[in-house]
Amino acid sequence: MQSLVARGAVLLAASTLALGVAACSPPPMKDSGSSSDAAKATSAADLGGLDKLVAAAKKEGQLNVIALPPDWANYGEIIKKFSEKYGIKVNSAQPDASSQDEINAANQLKGQANAPDVFDLGSAVASANVAKFAPYKVEKFSEIPDKLKDANGAWVNDYGGYMSIGYDSSKVPAPTSLADLLKPEYKGKVALNGDPTQAGAAFSGVVMATLGNGGSADDISKGVDFFSQLKKAGNFLPVDPTPATIESGQTPVVIDWDYTNVAQGAKLKGKLEWKTVVPANAVLGAYYAQAISKDAPHPAAARLWQEFLYSDEGQNLWLKGYARPVRMDAMQKAGTIDKAAFDTLPKATGTPVFLTEDQTKKAKDYLAANWAKAIG
Repeated sequence: MQSLVARGAVLLAASTLALGVAACSPPPMKDSGSSSDAAKATSAADLGGLDKLVAAAKKEGQLNVIALPPDWANYGEIIKKFSEKYGIKVNSAQPDASSQDEINAANQLKGQANAPDVFDLGSAVASANVAKFAPYKVEKFSEIPDKLKDANGAWVNDYGGYMSIGYDSSKVPAPTSLADLLKPEYKGKVALNGDPTQAGAAFSGVVMATLGNGGSADDISKGVDFFSQLKKAGNFLPVDPTPATIESGQTPVVIDWDYTNVAQGAKLKGKLEWKTVVPANAVLGAYYAQAISKDAPHPAAARLWQEFLYSDEGQNLWLKGYARPVRMDAMQKAGTIDKAAFDTLPKATGTPVFLTEDQTKKAKDYLAANWAKAIG
């Protein structure tokens, strides 16, 4: 959905956006002593503690981020709060770029003052580029589940969500399962956010349908079969949903990430009642990952940015943007979660499933061979 499409596609496809910025880039930066020390730091303790990291970051005075739309997961407010708190100017480049574009920019701008300091990446792109990251463990590192981080801190999951069904409650009854979408009440009304052979959100929608129909992450054929049935029933709507199609009523049911659907409902409040449900026993989750560029021109600011994002304040700001922060369980136990923001999220029943890299590849291959035939 507009900028959300670029963010949602990163699980499957790498954009080939040409970056024409290298030719007019500033000359390479010279390392200051504090920046040189920060570039080697694997924790704030390596610099003498968080206060010393803050001082080094303030001395650098700038942070370069990339591919962070201000309306995505509340990044606009996150950037503003960080900048105000530490007096550091945040340079936000190409907000609508994809994860692969971030890596391309880092390669093309290496050694330049405007190269990315940090990355916000889909899991597939993150796992393919670990050699480009500087390992760093934030102070809250131990509160992040082991399966959601690299053991050395090269990458750490940050925020994510669950696949969901968004719907206009004035046009269709509330669905409680994937099977409900096969009913006559949903004829010509169910849209998937993109082509699952190309777009991450649509790919995950098929996997959710798999789980909801007795399949598993190791075999997504039941999800493809479900969409084939949906098409034969006349319920599948081959239209890519956007905020405009939702508001106009063209796509009254949308399968997408819960943070996208919930955000849509908030924007449309007073115009229509857009609601979101995570189907029971079909809870599919996915996270984005944070990483620091090993070639960051502002290594102290890059590390301070990570500390901010994984602090209670940063995690609650993502939650305010309807994304589920990676420390959510720990913060609930500690009583530091923003309860009002948490209560806006749809409830989920059952243990969340997170695909491994091998499962993702297997599913991609199956979709490439079978999706077009299933809905053709």
